[in-house]
Amino acid sequence: MAFKREIQGVIVQISGDKTASVLVERKVVHPRYRKIVKRFKKYLIHDEKNEAKVGDTIVAVECRPLSKRKAFRLKSILATGVE
Repeated sequence: MAFKREIQGVIVQISGDKTASVLVERKVVHPRYRKIVKRFKKYLIHDEKNEAKVGDTIVAVECRPLSKRKAFRLKSILATGVE
C-alpha cells in the first residue's frame, strides 16, 4: 500500500457542497538568507458530511482525484474556530 500524505491547515472558505478550502502553512529555510520563512498553499478537500466550518484546524489525507483540483479527504477536526 502506498504512503498517503497528510496535510494540516485552517479552513478559510467553504467552496460549494462537500468541499472546503484549506490554507496550509509550512516553514522553510531561505536558500540565500538562511532565515526561516513561511510558505502558504491552498488545497481543496472533500468533506462528505459538511461538518467543517471556517476557522477550524483540520487534518486531511490524500486520496484518488475527486475532481480537477480536489485530491484530499477530511480525516479529522483538531480544533474548532471562532466562527
